[in-house]
Amino acid sequence: MGANSSTALGAAAESSDGRISAEHPGVTDLFAVLAYGEISAFYRLAEEAKLSPTLRGRVAVAKMAGNEAEHFRTLEQALADRGTDVFDAMAPFVRALDAYHASTDPSTWLESMVKFYVGDGIAADFYTEIADALAPEVADVVRDVLAETSHSEFVIEEVRGAVAANRSERDRLALWGRRLLGEAITQAQYVMAQRDELTELVLTATGDLNGIATLFEHMQDSHAERMRVLGLG
Repeated sequence: MGANSSTALGAAAESSDGRISAEHPGVTDLFAVLAYGEISAFYRLAEEAKLSPTLRGRVAVAKMAGNEAEHFRTLEQALADRGTDVFDAMAPFVRALDAYHASTDPSTWLESMVKFYVGDGIAADFYTEIADALAPEVADVVRDVLAETSHSEFVIEEVRGAVAANRSERDRLALWGRRLLGEAITQAQYVMAQRDELTELVLTATGDLNGIATLFEHMQDSHAERMRVLGLG
């Protein structure tokens, strides 16, 4: 990043209350990466619904997919309000997020459910912690599109019920969960590296590189709790 761009970013970094200003250029990138994550989740869930062994499961996943589509529309509007086309904004993040999903493509219904609950939770932990440092109008959008819904209860019931009496399934899914964590952290680091503005926003939100390391530690703690809730801890 050049000296002029660093100066510009620093000038836009904080509002009068000490939070990162809504005018920070990294906010556009934040909305964009979230938007591509949401629309990717929509297509992923629509495809994975066919893995469900029951009609109840297929309907539950269809509702999850619909929720992701609503979140995408929220972000599309937020970007439009900033004078930004959602497709142009998402383009820099396509490769990184597609690579994550390709490397964590579930092969079974239960793997799909664990990925939905644990994988999406890891991403939510990362972005919602950043949201605490953002201007309220920006933080509200981030929290809205990352909020857990009642659909999570369905996932918990499905996974806990399946692994309660099957030790080998539980062990296999526990390994899957650890893999999801590692891939998600790698993805988060790669996504940040795509855009100087997004990297600067994250650094400002967390304080410094040590702050980012602490954020990743918090993500690991939250991941362990989610695995426990699923009966995989």
